[in-house]
Amino acid sequence: MTEDASEAPDLTAIPIRVLVVDDDESHAQAVAESLSRINCECQVAASGERGSGLITSDSWDVIVTDLQMGDINGLEILRLAKDELPDAEVIVLTGHGSIASAVTAMQHGAYTYLTKPLDITELRSAVEKASARLRLIRRNAELRRSLEERFGFEGVIGNSPQMHHIVTQLKSVAPTDSTVLIHGENGTGKELVAKALHQNSPRKSKPFVPLNISALPDSILESELFGHEQGAFTGAIGRRIGKFEHANGGTLFLDEVGEMPMETQIKLLRVLEDRRITRLGANDEFNVNVRLVAATNANLKQMVADGSFREDLYYRLMVVSIELPPLRDRPGDIPLLMEHFLRDLSKKTGREAHGFSRTARLALLSYDWPGNIRQLRNTIESMLVMDTDGLLDVDGLPAEIAQLVGGDTEPGESSGPSGADSLIGRPLDEVEKYYIQRALDLTDGNREEAARLLGKGERTIYRKIKEYGLK
Repeated sequence: MTEDASEAPDLTAIPIRVLVVDDDESHAQAVAESLSRINCECQVAASGERGSGLITSDSWDVIVTDLQMGDINGLEILRLAKDELPDAEVIVLTGHGSIASAVTAMQHGAYTYLTKPLDITELRSAVEKASARLRLIRRNAELRRSLEERFGFEGVIGNSPQMHHIVTQLKSVAPTDSTVLIHGENGTGKELVAKALHQNSPRKSKPFVPLNISALPDSILESELFGHEQGAFTGAIGRRIGKFEHANGGTLFLDEVGEMPMETQIKLLRVLEDRRITRLGANDEFNVNVRLVAATNANLKQMVADGSFREDLYYRLMVVSIELPPLRDRPGDIPLLMEHFLRDLSKKTGREAHGFSRTARLALLSYDWPGNIRQLRNTIESMLVMDTDGLLDVDGLPAEIAQLVGGDTEPGESSGPSGADSLIGRPLDEVEKYYIQRALDLTDGNREEAARLLGKGERTIYRKIKEYGLK
């Protein structure tokens, strides 16, 4: 190896774990010694067999292996490393006469190859880049795990105390087969929660089958649920597999279960108790293994009192109850949902935008969202589709939302913020005070988030809070 006088800087405070595999032990020791000077923790394996043992028994960031060895060659070391340590990067060393083999190694997943005699600067640079790439991958994976822990549970997005509580519930109940009843207004994401339960359960490889009961006429609901045989009723021209049968082994999600007719409620209760169904027009029963998740925006307890919903079915569905809050009760989640929908819809529509204007952001945060998450998503999709300059602004908002920040309004509509008189014509400091307080309210008093929301520096916001006496 040729030595360069200049020493590369430390890569990180945490040493890089490097395994050097070479049946030329003196060469392997020289490689390990030169890498140890750039914060690498090295171990030498003086044979392919020894290297194989260390790969299967320990963890390594980078593996530097000679290509030509007597017992187990570098390609075999590479294949083993990819099987045992898929995150680790492999650098192969070869002579000029084995370049073709080195190219083969690259095709099988090697990070790079270096030719002998080695240039120490080139070697250190390769190890530095390989370890940096590996740590970036690991850091991103850790960030994703952190975000899932902090902001969601496989599609359930939120950082409010209410959503933290719901995620805790989901983590507890998802691995079980317990029946779950989800309460919430229309548009609060009941089906998303049902999917999250399924995707985080042992049933995730089996079907998730949704059925909106309110969308079906009573006359065909039982056929949809349980299926039918040919000739079971007028128009039954062939056998039909019902949702229970289709969801066998997986999860059946019944939305708007409060709309179910009393006759069907009786049959559903029997299926939940016996785990057996009978197709319409058939005599034979057969077993089904289905987890049921139901949802409703109705007050089922009141419906039981009114006699429009069976009490025994109500308690059979209420094994676990999850209450989804409306979006107006968790405004701190709106910024997170906005960014999520912008990324998701940009991919789906092929339209790109780099963000929201400050005015549009304030309008979206000030609105009550009677249609909840579904309405917010549809609004952002409309803004994205109509956008022409890559910045989603107030001119893309519906009038009832745009008016909250003094945007264009229909005749006779107020142009002031929700719950306040119009700010038009008022002193600038009064308008500024209102919006700083509004931003603080929406971010639970977080100055950093409020500053980002308003497009101001945190120190400026802190000064204004003191100046206006805000909480």
